[in-house]
Amino acid sequence: MNKPLVEEQYLPHVTDVRHLLATGPHVTTLLDPNVEPALLEAFLIQLCALGVYMTEPVDGWIRRAGEACVKAGMVDVGEKLITHAKHEAGHHLMMVEDTKNLVAGWNARRFPKLDAEALLAQAPTQAMQEYRQIHEETIAGPMPGGQVAIEYEIENLSVVFAPRLIEQCKRVLGPDVMNSLSFIKEHVELDVGHTALNEVMLNKLLGQKPEHAATIGKTGARALDIYLRFYGDCMAKAKQLLQSAAA
Repeated sequence: MNKPLVEEQYLPHVTDVRHLLATGPHVTTLLDPNVEPALLEAFLIQLCALGVYMTEPVDGWIRRAGEACVKAGMVDVGEKLITHAKHEAGHHLMMVEDTKNLVAGWNARRFPKLDAEALLAQAPTQAMQEYRQIHEETIAGPMPGGQVAIEYEIENLSVVFAPRLIEQCKRVLGPDVMNSLSFIKEHVELDVGHTALNEVMLNKLLGQKPEHAATIGKTGARALDIYLRFYGDCMAKAKQLLQSAAA
């Protein structure tokens, strides 16, 4: 695939934050060969429970960004986004189910006993609120095509990071845990194709709107930074669970 525009005009903006996918503290803790099984399990519970807030509006964001692109004359990219939006509808429901299944598994073996509904009703963290904000700002801003950069970075997590997390979960918690990780499992399978599509759209966008390259790149970098801070929130809340268990 021809991707010089992505490499030249986009990747320099996201290189530093992508580096944290290999070296960031939350990632290294999760993937540590000696990770405490209860900590990994508590992280997964928080990731799914809090992830509902992050995931529920996704199809609406993508559709509205697509409509804004069409209005701004970026018809091809806009129409592709509108089509892609349909594939994302209802995915947060998988996270709701995964939360309930993970909590049932936890409650069968661990303390404190958890309440799935209470976990799903937790107030959003700063990073979670910022994640909604960056989408709204991008859709309403001068370059709604920046939504492609957000998708590119977040779906790339499913390609780069999620497979390593899945292998760790199987090793530490046993293969049966995958029955409770339907959202992560499905996105690892789907997002390879989505990431390739995002790359095509990003190339097209940079070709049409080179003057917006920095805005597009910074949007992608900011989205990934927010998402990694969200992982940090999930880790902090997982540690709180274990502290209450120890107490």
